[in-house]
Amino acid sequence: MTQSGHPSPGPASAGLLALLRKAVDLIDALSRWTIVAAMGAMTLLIAAQVFQRYVLSSSIDAADELSRLFFVWSIFLAIPHGIRRGVHVGIDIVLRLLPGRGQDLLQRGSALAGLMLMAVVFVTALGAAEDKWGELMPTLPVTAALYYIPVCLCAAHSALHLLLLALGGPRVWGEDAWKETLL
Repeated sequence: MTQSGHPSPGPASAGLLALLRKAVDLIDALSRWTIVAAMGAMTLLIAAQVFQRYVLSSSIDAADELSRLFFVWSIFLAIPHGIRRGVHVGIDIVLRLLPGRGQDLLQRGSALAGLMLMAVVFVTALGAAEDKWGELMPTLPVTAALYYIPVCLCAAHSALHLLLLALGGPRVWGEDAWKETLL
């Protein structure tokens, strides 16, 4: 038992949990930098479009579509980071009424339910991406499936976070997970 009254994992499961956590930490770092790049590209593109339109009386044909694409990618890549920090909207009235062990079990059960939902989202988004693969964007010669790929990545990345929560409980990232910086 840990100091908080939660059962401590056995040596084999603790090693597996630590390995999974390291993998998720690496994916999180890559995801954060991808989000920064997408938001930076979106900002630069919109600024260039404004300059082009109002100063040069011209326009960048694909600016709206590209900036929307960068926005979609940044939003969906950010969702798993919200899961990690526990900042998504939730109702915890029942949770707060339970003792520590009950809270732990309810949070793990909720993580398992979320994990199943992410599996459904992944399969559905994968099917949508497959359906759109042959369709090109109106202003760019690239597949329209680029709007569905970040949903697939989000679902898979979120599923890893939820698996960690289900296996390790809500304290899997430690007490100070919410204090982590973005970079």
